[in-house]
Amino acid sequence: MYLGLDLGTSALKALLLAPDHRVLTQAERGLRISTPRPLWSEQDPADWEAALLSALDELAEREPAAMRAVRGIGLSGQMHGAVALDAAHRPLRPAILWNDGRSFAECAALDEACPQASALTGNRAMPGFTAPKLLWMARHEPDLFARIALVLLPKDYLRLCLTGAAISDMSDASGTFWLDVGRRDWSDELLAASGMRRKQMPGLAEGSDVAGRLRPDLAARWGMGADVLVAGGAGDNAASAVGMGIVRPGQGFLSLGTSGVIFRATDGFAPNAASCIHAFCHALPGRWHQMSVMLSAAASLRWVTRLTGQPNEAALLAEIAALRPQDREAVPLFLPYLTGERTPHNSATARGAFLGLGQDHGAAALGYAVLEGVAFGLRDGLLALGEGAGAQGLLLVGGGSRSGLWNQMLADILGVPLQLAEGGAAAGALGAARLAWLADGGEEAEVCRAPAVREVFSPQAGLNKARYQRFRAAFAASGL
Repeated sequence: MYLGLDLGTSALKALLLAPDHRVLTQAERGLRISTPRPLWSEQDPADWEAALLSALDELAEREPAAMRAVRGIGLSGQMHGAVALDAAHRPLRPAILWNDGRSFAECAALDEACPQASALTGNRAMPGFTAPKLLWMARHEPDLFARIALVLLPKDYLRLCLTGAAISDMSDASGTFWLDVGRRDWSDELLAASGMRRKQMPGLAEGSDVAGRLRPDLAARWGMGADVLVAGGAGDNAASAVGMGIVRPGQGFLSLGTSGVIFRATDGFAPNAASCIHAFCHALPGRWHQMSVMLSAAASLRWVTRLTGQPNEAALLAEIAALRPQDREAVPLFLPYLTGERTPHNSATARGAFLGLGQDHGAAALGYAVLEGVAFGLRDGLLALGEGAGAQGLLLVGGGSRSGLWNQMLADILGVPLQLAEGGAAAGALGAARLAWLADGGEEAEVCRAPAVREVFSPQAGLNKARYQRFRAAFAASGL
């Protein structure tokens, strides 16, 4: 058996994968975000560790025989988060997350200090990345900054808890703005630009490498063997790609998680920083990928569900589905920039809006506007990726892909067929388990299979060009 752990923003997921590709069981623990100030987004690493221990305690109680058979653990997780640790490897402060926008001024400082940064990283400096967060700490929390002995990414903090090893993988490290992505190594020049040194960085491994062994006390706690490996793992999107078998150039997926991502595997390091496209290492050796990223995808749906007093997203989606065609044409427009935006705008200060609200608009109209606005934002990202993006169709992953209504809307607005595959809702945890399988000696062709397709959403209604042009014009007019 292989155990996949996915540390998301809203939940930690644990999944047990059998060598016949069957997912035996899963456990999940919810997580909360703290927003103590405008633009801030934080989590306490202690909450991650507590969620990890609780989820694996549940699996050990429910499936003791399967846990005894685990040979490897893989890790996936939210990218970019800054976990600053002291010399005793204790967190100095809450982790600053990927959707935190406080360090936008520090991005400009990094660009000035290292003009060739985009060529090295394949990316523009953005507040979500790790490096500007540390530069912010140096400027605003100098006493804490002076005590930093180690900086880890969120999933790698879980590795530290599981193994005692301080190691990251190439895909996750690509999102720090400290990695020379083409060379797959830390850049001393980029580190120096934010006041950091190589000795404060974790070691680097490929996602399919062995990168630690489970602590004996934890192995005993969960009834596991004495030599359980922990793989390098991957950032959430690269792990999802492995989970969906997307390892060859041109293949891609659309992720509807807290954020929204269009992912495309590439045949080499292919930076496109001018369009705010991310160019990162893939989870497998010698591979790279590109991503367009929007910050509030399924997060926007959760927000409007709370705003309208609905019991859950499913209840709101049912109301949306009942809207008549003429009602859908009359809903307001929604700008989905609740926490800023990356592709194609790179604006930490962009904010959301409903345009054209009327007193006759209820929960269903607002909900439909949110689904459409997120789809328009993803279309912006698809266009930024350039020619050929989505030409082979895209697999759907993430919790938002459970909505057939939204999936069809996305296919219409993007103009590409979307495939809903088995395991897509937990693709990150599945990919993490597969990376553990590879680290245990599994063959890529066997391990990284494409999953069975359950449903295909082909473009039908087409893009409402007038509404999309109003959407784009509204952002331009906002001045954000």
